[in-house]
Amino acid sequence: MDFRTEICDLLGIEFPIIQGGMAWVATAELAAAVSNAGGLGIIGAGHMPAAELEREILKAKELTDKPFGVNLMLLTPHVDKLFKVVLKEEVPIVTTGAGNPGRHMPALKERNIKVLPVCASVVLAQRLERVGADAIIAEGMEAGGHIGDLTTMVLVPQVVDVVNIPVIAAGGIADGRGLAAALALGAKGVQMGTRFMCAEECTIHPNVKGKVVKARNRDTVVTGYSTGHPVRVLKNKLAKQFQKMDAEGRGEDLEKMGVGKLRLAMREGDVKWGSVMAGQCAGLIHEIKSAREIISDIVTEARRVLTELSEC
Repeated sequence: MDFRTEICDLLGIEFPIIQGGMAWVATAELAAAVSNAGGLGIIGAGHMPAAELEREILKAKELTDKPFGVNLMLLTPHVDKLFKVVLKEEVPIVTTGAGNPGRHMPALKERNIKVLPVCASVVLAQRLERVGADAIIAEGMEAGGHIGDLTTMVLVPQVVDVVNIPVIAAGGIADGRGLAAALALGAKGVQMGTRFMCAEECTIHPNVKGKVVKARNRDTVVTGYSTGHPVRVLKNKLAKQFQKMDAEGRGEDLEKMGVGKLRLAMREGDVKWGSVMAGQCAGLIHEIKSAREIISDIVTEARRVLTELSEC
């Protein structure tokens, strides 16, 4: 069964699988490994300085000759500098989050850079298509990190129905069954973040990988409702404290306390007081494998599922 959807042709990849651009997680090593395995690897810029992003891009170019991308979080104070780096290095693909990349579109289009914004609502998807997005990553609330309030099963088909560009499903997808389901919903591919946290090439602290592998179906919780920017994380002491602060309406205090906590978990390995952002699909992840093995397993399982369904 051929998995070359229009997303593969658009991005120049073998399989319609995109690795999520997670801050402090999605480094050049992981992005290159995913791209070399036939997917699309993404460097997560997060709040990193422009010089650091440039180093990551150059490192990725050394590790792969395949297409890769950069995720830009539009709320970071120095996002304009990060865009300049992407333009300078002619990164072929950009994914964006936390806003509308409209004002950057002319410069990106001039360099023929493909733009795939992440969105959590139907209205925003329509708006992003109008400003020139090449595809939409429709992300359900099952995802790790910052989330909206619609599930993937509900969001994806509604976005598919109202846009004329390809839709990529994200949120709660970790295996071939998820890929097959996304294609059934009308998506042309999937984005996976949590699954690739447990890739051998992912450079996050082993403590975090261990916590994801041990996670069960109800081991994530959403915190930060009082800030207006809810975040899904694995349960730990920090999450419990955040829930308490949410209940007390202490959003401002919560935001202050949260500064640096993602790095504390992902790079320093503090899985008690660090923010372990991960999706509900953590309960589906039971082992650490190479990026190539992960993608091979996903594609093989998806082919089996779709073949079985076609014979019903």
